[in-house]
Amino acid sequence: MLLSPIGPAGPTARISRIVCLAAILSSGLSACAHNEEISYKEETSYNEQTYHSGATPHIPETSPVGIAVFNIAWAGTSDDFKRHVEICSAPEVNWCNSRAKIPRGAQHPVPEEQIRARKCREAFAAAAGGFDAAMMVAPCTAYGTRRHPAIVETVENYNLKLDGLRATIEDLIQNKEIKVIAFQEVKSKEVIEQILGSAAGEFEICVAQHNAFQTVAFAWDKSISSGENRCTTNSELALEENSGDKLGSRVRPGLALELIINGSPVTFLNVHLKSGCANLKSAPGFPGHKLTDPEAACSVLNRQIPILEDWIERIAKQSPRFVLLGDFNRRIDEEARERISKAEVRTDGSDPAGANTRDELGGVKSNYLWQEIADGAPSMYQVRLTFTEPGCTGFRGLDHIVISDPVRRAQTGAPRSSKAAFVRKGRQSVATSDHCPRITVLEL
Repeated sequence: MLLSPIGPAGPTARISRIVCLAAILSSGLSACAHNEEISYKEETSYNEQTYHSGATPHIPETSPVGIAVFNIAWAGTSDDFKRHVEICSAPEVNWCNSRAKIPRGAQHPVPEEQIRARKCREAFAAAAGGFDAAMMVAPCTAYGTRRHPAIVETVENYNLKLDGLRATIEDLIQNKEIKVIAFQEVKSKEVIEQILGSAAGEFEICVAQHNAFQTVAFAWDKSISSGENRCTTNSELALEENSGDKLGSRVRPGLALELIINGSPVTFLNVHLKSGCANLKSAPGFPGHKLTDPEAACSVLNRQIPILEDWIERIAKQSPRFVLLGDFNRRIDEEARERISKAEVRTDGSDPAGANTRDELGGVKSNYLWQEIADGAPSMYQVRLTFTEPGCTGFRGLDHIVISDPVRRAQTGAPRSSKAAFVRKGRQSVATSDHCPRITVLEL
């Protein structure tokens, strides 16, 4: 089917806004606004026949559960930061940038820039004690470009970042009643325990196994689940960006958390997909791309598509109630708003619900992420963003919350989400984060 266009607001829309206001105020969110209003039908799966069939399935007992997605921007312990400073301030490293810069309008860096970046990676690895050790240290540009490399960054400045994360998370838990938090760009369980602050004893934590600094993790309130909880790492998503390059970087794994809520399982799938291919439509500084474009970052993200889709389909069979959330590094909301027919989803015109043939590198013919994974098997729905708190800065359109059809059926009206501002102190030299938490309350 074609995705629906935006229509004018009518009586139903006005009623939904009243319901939204009541729901958000009761759940602890600060306000209800529609400054990013779009048609809900635009963000659903292609196949909605089961939802609109007129049948009235049995809805099990549910209770509201606050959920947050929070990319915490290279978050490690103070000791992790000290190690970062030690290596980056070594004379042979000198805070170099290990990423080759690509000129505006080009698809690849010039050879001289590739040589410079490789020399930087080699120096960084040597100072760290080898490539594997280097992968566990934040790169020299992780916390921003150094204006004065000769001035050593202090751990006190880094602790302001940790203080800001702790204050932000305490606000989410105490004032917005968040019970499940999906973290991205975190190194270890230890740092999560630190930033949970006074709530650390009330939360369980699991971290995806990975052999690089950045990974994904969950923290959840012990009170919401009964029975055995399971955390499972999806290491297949952690692709090598440049296959065969021993100094190449690795993308992040996925993490599945299964909780027993109100007597039946709910599975949360935490992702942090490859960055650098975010936009479908061009914006200032961010060129638009399909996932089949010959852009290096798009090629890696394209290779993650069949892995993600297989994972979703596997989980859907085991746990029909599931929530897919995290930093997608892709404007799937932008994709959903486009009028894209099934024949346009793949370059060969094949049905996105059918088999997706991989090439020798693992790439597929999928032009779009949302239309490929939301092919109706299983049916999925984006929880749309309707409000952003004043003071929220950082990346937009990358963090998403997606729910399965059984979860959607349990909601009263179309579920909504908001973005909460993170806490910071003046002009921190090490920012609290570059993402605001995205939060919602779902009946589970």
